[in-house]
Amino acid sequence: MDRVSVIVPIYNERQNIDPCYREVTSVMERMGCGYEIVFVDDGSSDGSLEVLSGIAANDPNVRVIEFRRNFGQTAALAAGFQHARYEIVVAMDGDLQNDPAEIPRMVAKLEEGYDLVAGWRKDRKDKFFSRRLPSMIANWLISKSTKVQLHDYGCTLKVMRAEVAKGIRLYGEMHRFIPALADQVGARIAELPVNHRERKFGKSKYGISRTLRVILDLITVKFLLGYSKRPIHLFGTIGLLSSAAGTITLAILTYQRLFQHVPMGNRPLLALGVMLIIIGLQFLVFGLLAEVLARTYYESQDKPVYVVRRIIASAPEGTPNGEAGHDESGGKLRRMFVN
Repeated sequence: MDRVSVIVPIYNERQNIDPCYREVTSVMERMGCGYEIVFVDDGSSDGSLEVLSGIAANDPNVRVIEFRRNFGQTAALAAGFQHARYEIVVAMDGDLQNDPAEIPRMVAKLEEGYDLVAGWRKDRKDKFFSRRLPSMIANWLISKSTKVQLHDYGCTLKVMRAEVAKGIRLYGEMHRFIPALADQVGARIAELPVNHRERKFGKSKYGISRTLRVILDLITVKFLLGYSKRPIHLFGTIGLLSSAAGTITLAILTYQRLFQHVPMGNRPLLALGVMLIIIGLQFLVFGLLAEVLARTYYESQDKPVYVVRRIIASAPEGTPNGEAGHDESGGKLRRMFVN
């Protein structure tokens, strides 16, 4: 069985840390595979770091990443993903609401041929109006916008292959969009109902105020997924439609002036037509500038615009089967996810 890295972001969860550690350790030992637990302290101020340091000092399977200040859950997960050392990466909250006992079942699902398995809090133990209702709306919007149909984007409990986790670039508060970002690089995604538990200690860091930020992040993700490699298609389409509407408006006014002798100097449509043409030209210019920036971004970093899942080749003569070699070496299926 592949080895597992468990990533647990922590922010002011002092009372939850030890029970979380014990549960995860118990589950991983029963699985009988190599494992590590990576706690990411996101600038806690309640003594969480001291508890984490004590655990890491006594358990070689535990590592702690300490942030200089609070950067947010997205940054904590991104740091955990980049520091994960093993083939399978598990992301989960440190507040004990995610049940570590679900990890073996999710790993088994992953090994059926998937690249990411997302948890679905089907029987969620949170308040309806402040937590569940906004989440339901957000899940519907995200599923419709990204075309990745999931019931629960907000569930942190996810299991994925390391190359998928490391190939995703997370910014802002985009951790809830991990399945959509993984789908962009061709990941095969599954969803499993998981046990969700009530919070016993501490208080939630989330509230209804995050709804607006989810909508703004969704707009960003929608642009990145659909137009980051071809921005002229978005801005150019808007510009052409605006310019066409302005041209048609001015053409109608010109016809009325020349053939029907209708005065046009004092008509609001004249200003509207001119404004639409100017706005259209501006969008076209924006599109061209965005296209130049996109090309500079990819070419300056030599970033490919494609994603390779694996390379299959027969072993070259003289190379032992199964020996790791160069790109053309055989007997070894390598997965490659490049964002």
